[in-house]
Amino acid sequence: MSDADVLAASHGVDLAGNRGLNPDFDRKLLIRAEDAGLNASAPPQQLWLDGWLVRFSPGKAKRARCINAVASGKLTVGYKLARAEDVFANAQLPMVVRITPFTRPAGLDGELAARGFGAIDDTRVMIAPALTHLRAPALPPGFEWAALGHTAMAQAVGAMRGSALAQRAAHAERLAGSPVPFSALAIKREEDGALVACGQSASEGDLVGLYDVFVIDAMRGRGLAAALCTKLLSNAREGGAKSAYLQVEADNAAARAVYFKLGFADGYGYHYRIR
Repeated sequence: MSDADVLAASHGVDLAGNRGLNPDFDRKLLIRAEDAGLNASAPPQQLWLDGWLVRFSPGKAKRARCINAVASGKLTVGYKLARAEDVFANAQLPMVVRITPFTRPAGLDGELAARGFGAIDDTRVMIAPALTHLRAPALPPGFEWAALGHTAMAQAVGAMRGSALAQRAAHAERLAGSPVPFSALAIKREEDGALVACGQSASEGDLVGLYDVFVIDAMRGRGLAAALCTKLLSNAREGGAKSAYLQVEADNAAARAVYFKLGFADGYGYHYRIR
């Protein structure tokens, strides 16, 4: 059993059924989280294909360069795959399909597997149904907060992750044109002003999502990720947020441990299919 499995099992979550919805949560909240995640990751490069939202941003995030099959439509899966393949080929991107509990038709995952599409990036959508327990975070000595704009945030997290310049530019473009407001924060060292962690939130009504939370390797284990997430969530709560969501890879045990301590639990899972 992996570290992620142990963590989830200790919180009453069955990872084997990662495509199902956690019955401990209000279904409406899970649906809202899925919709909010789609809105927050919306790039300018997207089109509608008979129930499929086809996104082809050149950025790094797969959420912004994949197919979200949100409705069954009337055309055959084979026909739509062929049309979508043309779109991704023209964009010089691999064709990726995101599979969630909300994917339609419901049997699309099995059909893609039969067509030779492999499954990658097992991911959890984690939910914090209430934010009332949060307390103002304190940074360790020698660190301070810094607000970031869209371009600065895209450049900061891109540099930390080693993303290509084109991917950073696409990220900045997506943030600038987002249909929902983003707020970004960084933590920097007081001695030299170097950014050591960053993250952002996207608010939609009384629901807030955490995105792009990252701490550089040399600064991990100091409580910076927890402080950053708490600060972002506390700020959102002051703006009217009542619940929160985030998306994290299932095997990222360190990050999931932080999120569990902040009151998050698995709401549902998703993965991608790629030829």
